[in-house]
Amino acid sequence: MQAAEKIQFQTLVNQSLMGLGSGRGNSPTLPAAPMIRLVDRIIHDAIDQQSSDIHVEPLTGGLRVRFRVDGILRAPYPLLPSQLKETMVSRIKVMARLNTAEHRLPQDGRFTYDYDGIPVDVRVASMPVVNGEKVVLRLLSGARRLLHLSEMDFSPENERLFRRWCHAPYGLILNVGPVNSGKTTTLYAALNELNTPGKNIVSIEDPVEYYLEGINQMQINQQISLSFAVGLRAILRQDFDVCMVGEIRDEETADIAVKAALTGRLMLTTLHTANAVDAIFRLLDMGVKPYFLFAALLGIVAQRLVLRLCPECREAYVVEPGSADAAVLGPLFTEGVTAYRPVGCEKCGGTGYNGRMAIQELLPATEELQQAVLAGANRRETSELARKLGMATLLEDGLKKALAGETSIEEVGRVVYGAI
Repeated sequence: MQAAEKIQFQTLVNQSLMGLGSGRGNSPTLPAAPMIRLVDRIIHDAIDQQSSDIHVEPLTGGLRVRFRVDGILRAPYPLLPSQLKETMVSRIKVMARLNTAEHRLPQDGRFTYDYDGIPVDVRVASMPVVNGEKVVLRLLSGARRLLHLSEMDFSPENERLFRRWCHAPYGLILNVGPVNSGKTTTLYAALNELNTPGKNIVSIEDPVEYYLEGINQMQINQQISLSFAVGLRAILRQDFDVCMVGEIRDEETADIAVKAALTGRLMLTTLHTANAVDAIFRLLDMGVKPYFLFAALLGIVAQRLVLRLCPECREAYVVEPGSADAAVLGPLFTEGVTAYRPVGCEKCGGTGYNGRMAIQELLPATEELQQAVLAGANRRETSELARKLGMATLLEDGLKKALAGETSIEEVGRVVYGAI
């Protein structure tokens, strides 16, 4: 924050403390006006910084507020006074229509925040911890622009392949990866590509992260037993052309999604697996018959998000033989090969990175792959076959982007392997 912004923020903190001292705002349902402004300021700052989450955490020495930006938690403010923790949590609970008198049990709620005229959906989750209650606010839709397929960081070959899958008349497309790896963003870009007046496109999600004009979006609600499986069965009677299922979580949803793809519909969905090959075996473990799976499956996209190098300050260097970077490059290493590393400047806040980008591997459901799995090939054998059939792995895709100066070798290694 700039000096003037720090002064303004500290003024709000001091005013909130004064409100407590004067007896104003002690009621959990009627927080003091300064606290209302303080919470609004924190949410506004988080959206300004393109955060995905806000963490409000009571510590022994004070109240910590952190933003998750580009997948990494950062503390934009100094520790707030401990006296504010109950009133701040109460204010957030009031906004999310939670029970302000309940401090012993986790609670979930949501509200819409007005960000300079743009509605931002905020999902709130509280839970009791040692020093009080922790609250996490997930910032959804509104201020974020819906991306197009051309902006999804696919290599030219992968983009052509993925577009071909998306424009197929029917079949199943899987997008896999861990939590917060950009899977839903990729599928929204696919829906955006397919969204024409001549198609009935529906989705079932938890939660709806972007509101797409012209697409019928359903949000699951476990409190009334509206699960993915229940919603998907209802969607089957809606004469749809394209359906996006937010996530396959159980055997019933997997079975319905595969069979729907076999009836002449295009199905897009996500699954939590480490890579493309693992997704095949996860569905088989869920009880999907191999011949049904391969009859429906068009292909699998596995992806991760890596930090994007700041173009203003990135630094080129020659990778030395025998170095850690050379080891990560493996077969891509050649004598004198040039890579790029972060430096840090005012534009990127001294981090050397600015934003994130996707690295991907795409696995088409070929006849050779089907025959191998039906013949009993294990994960390792199937992975080796996928490589022989031309699949570029997550690591290879990431390293090619690192050598092009879009990210760093160290960052690709961190995301694919962990710290190196």
